[in-house]
Amino acid sequence: MGVSQHRRVFVAVLVLSAAGLAVAVSASGLSSEPLARPAGVQGSLAPAPLLSAAGIRVGAASATAVCGSDGLVCSDVVVPLDRKGVVPGTITLHVESIPAEGKERGVMMLVAGGPGQGSATVFDIGDTNSASLFRALFPGYRIVAFDNRGTGKSGLIDCPALQSATGFVGQDTLALGCATSIGPTRDFYSTRDHADDTEAVRQALGVDKIGIWGISYGTKLALAYALGYATHVERLLLDSVLPTIYPDPYSANVLREIPLALANYCGISACRAATSNYAAELTAVAHSLAARPATGSILRANGTKRKVTVGGLDVLSVLVESDLNPGLAALLPATIHAASNGDRGALLRLHDLTTGGSTSSAVQLSAGLNAATNCADGNFPWDKAAPVAERPAKLKAAVAAMPAGTLGGFGPWAIDLGAASFCVKWPNPAAPIPGLGIGPLPDVPVLAVTGGYDMRTPVSSARSAIASFPQGKLLVVPSVGHSTITADPSVCALRAVRSWIDGNSVPASCARAPFIVAPVAAYPPKPRSTKTLGPKVTFDLARRTVRDATALWVATTYGAGTPVGGLTSGSLTLGANRLFVLKRYGIAPGVEVSGRLKAVGDGLPVSFEGTIAVSGTRAARGTLRLKKGVLSGKLGGVPVA
Repeated sequence: MGVSQHRRVFVAVLVLSAAGLAVAVSASGLSSEPLARPAGVQGSLAPAPLLSAAGIRVGAASATAVCGSDGLVCSDVVVPLDRKGVVPGTITLHVESIPAEGKERGVMMLVAGGPGQGSATVFDIGDTNSASLFRALFPGYRIVAFDNRGTGKSGLIDCPALQSATGFVGQDTLALGCATSIGPTRDFYSTRDHADDTEAVRQALGVDKIGIWGISYGTKLALAYALGYATHVERLLLDSVLPTIYPDPYSANVLREIPLALANYCGISACRAATSNYAAELTAVAHSLAARPATGSILRANGTKRKVTVGGLDVLSVLVESDLNPGLAALLPATIHAASNGDRGALLRLHDLTTGGSTSSAVQLSAGLNAATNCADGNFPWDKAAPVAERPAKLKAAVAAMPAGTLGGFGPWAIDLGAASFCVKWPNPAAPIPGLGIGPLPDVPVLAVTGGYDMRTPVSSARSAIASFPQGKLLVVPSVGHSTITADPSVCALRAVRSWIDGNSVPASCARAPFIVAPVAAYPPKPRSTKTLGPKVTFDLARRTVRDATALWVATTYGAGTPVGGLTSGSLTLGANRLFVLKRYGIAPGVEVSGRLKAVGDGLPVSFEGTIAVSGTRAARGTLRLKKGVLSGKLGGVPVA
């Protein structure tokens, strides 16, 4: 239900007051809910006492070894491919574990998202910073993560064409090609299979109960495990909640909640300088481009141009991607406003930025496993035993019968955001795929954490899931997006999790978190003349250009990290130590800025410092200095600030 796989991004310092510990944690992708479209998605044997301390029973797994620092132990747990025994074969699950510090109070299993992310690979619990964070969040717990079947080091599924694709066109054919390459074993990657594998790992650990921290799809898997193995659940932490009935085959729940998510992001006035009605403009732009996609040229960092086409689904994709990328979120309101006025240059640039950085390796997130699980789980408007040729007609009829408002403010074209269109050619299973456990759910402590700006797993999903647990608590973090606990710059969510673990109270909501970078103001209209501008007007355009560049730096840092072209001229290139370089970078014809800027300090919004030269055919030339949020200097020989 997201546009692309998570990618490793820059390191943020998150302070856990409850733990009294400053932890540097990589804000890497710990979860993902890809959209239906293809996303562009050790050691020697240790002695028995050490294995016991790490929580791996000797003989419970086929291989167990010390494989890293902080007491990291790796093991293999062999499970049957088909638990009915009809199709022969096994899968070897890669499991990692670090022991609790002090007396062990339990086991906390970390479950990543996708589906398609291997939890051991993504959480990287052997990394010192990661281990410090998890131990601070879950004191006294043994930390465990394993790569689900089909991911990471557990029989990775790799469908190269699907893995590298970035568009919606032909997504059903790509899915079919992936299914064909996997072969008949594709029937054994449902959420039920993943839940049963989780139980096998629990048994290999030699413990009666486990706590689970699931993120995104990982919450669906955690809930599925709770339905099937209720007596073995100690507690559940659900971050960015996907109930077991989801993802919706048409992404209808996501589409309906877009206006609320935008309102949560903007608050009372944060987007006012960019647009007076963000939701209405976004809906209108998406409708218009769904009917008639726009093609235009964007400027590349090397000075050449590239043609880019953007359609209605692409608009929604960029929007969904922004809940993982605060720089993208800051650029979008002004971008949509410009597009609503007929200037689509900024939108073309953002679309290219997100698709250009959306591809990743199957190890990071297997698009093939994502397809196999979603197509096995899907509650589609066709009988899975019926001929595949009948499905398009059944899908069309189901959409035509939808009550008004089912897709929010969007038209039938928007259903391609969901898995039904993607899975319409996926082959029928050879035998019925077993459903999830029938429950009842365990009466255990449950905390659901959700972001108000989460586009993939809306707040309503968390509310519905938590209602099933007598001890359930819900924490909403306004203005924060997906993978909320590690994305919340205010660390309110982290503190709440630690308080919950310690048996203390948890607030129902956090205060609005500060922006990493605030939303940029509306882009200047295209000039009607080539007349040279005065110092004051030049300064205003230079200031807007710097604001755009700082937001783009954040967007690029969270994205592919490659150089990016300006809207009208120049380039932005990432440097080391939070530095970036602007070369004749422009967002308006004839006004360009060049120089080096650097993010400084630990406060939010991020503060930038540096010196820039202002040039261009329409500019009053000069030099400006940015320090402590103040831009000042001389343009055309006149002091400006």
